[in-house]
Amino acid sequence: MIERLHKLPTTALSDATGGYTNVEAAIKPLSPHFHIAGRAVTVRLPDGENGAVLEAIASAMPGDILVIDAKGNTNRAVAGDFVMQLAQGVGIQGFVVDGVIRDSLAAIDIGFAVFSKGTTVAAGNKHGGGHVNVPIALGGVAVAPGDYIVGDADGVIVIPQEDIEKVIEAAEQKVQKDELREQEALHDGETSIRAYLQKVVK
Repeated sequence: MIERLHKLPTTALSDATGGYTNVEAAIKPLSPHFHIAGRAVTVRLPDGENGAVLEAIASAMPGDILVIDAKGNTNRAVAGDFVMQLAQGVGIQGFVVDGVIRDSLAAIDIGFAVFSKGTTVAAGNKHGGGHVNVPIALGGVAVAPGDYIVGDADGVIVIPQEDIEKVIEAAEQKVQKDELREQEALHDGETSIRAYLQKVVK
């Protein structure tokens, strides 16, 4: 399942889901080369806190993705380079954060995929609180523990676990259809482009 997801762009998955689980566009990868596909370990944080992130790292399995509901807070980071190295060291693919991180260049340097609303210089508080593997909201989308997360240069999409098979099949069909359309329209330069436009433009 995860292998098939890794081969699919978020654009095709968005088409397959009707766009209902597209995460808001402000949550973007720190590097356009980052690509993730895996199961969500969810984290819900009090405003400005990050203590539960370590608990989530400890509970995650290799290949999981930490999905962190930081309430959109852009003042305090949910993680820095040390925490990201801990996560990477136990096999976590990356973080998707409705909030910000810090030490962004370090994340890019070690190849740890982070999707967030940006960066800050300020560390998060560690006064306690936060919950792991509970339902959360991420950029306007509900996420349950175990849902599938896919992120690439265009953004992030959530796929409810009960829908995963039909969404993958629909997205694979969309990719095949797009490839055939491109072959038809682009194979002979301007001639085939004009022929295609004549067929589809009313």
